[in-house]
Amino acid sequence: NLLLLADEVYQENVYVKHKPFISFKKKLYSMPEKYRSLELVSFNSTSKGVLGECGKRGGYFELTNIDPEVKHQIYKTLSVTLCPNIIGQLTVDLMVAPPVPGDESYDLYMKERTNIYESLKTR
Repeated sequence: NLLLLADEVYQENVYVKHKPFISFKKKLYSMPEKYRSLELVSFNSTSKGVLGECGKRGGYFELTNIDPEVKHQIYKTLSVTLCPNIIGQLTVDLMVAPPVPGDESYDLYMKERTNIYESLKTR
């Protein structure tokens, strides 16, 4: 068996409009049937990419096609060893659910995000 580990922390750092980010999971499911059952662990973090909150120590992983017993053991092990701080948890929440149009902070968020993105793009 083959286990794929996908570091997807730079998914927002794609600067060519006609070449968007494609997740490993999406690519895996678009492949011929014999490949769709490959095991995949995808990672994302708040300390990289456009958000770039170094030191916040927030992130997550997604398990795809992982044996249910293995998944259970991973979650059991992690539940007793991980104690993310509140700021890290809040930062992950903001990463996966940023402000949307109509939210009071949306305009400021988009302005700051755009400035950071453009700055990274020119480097």
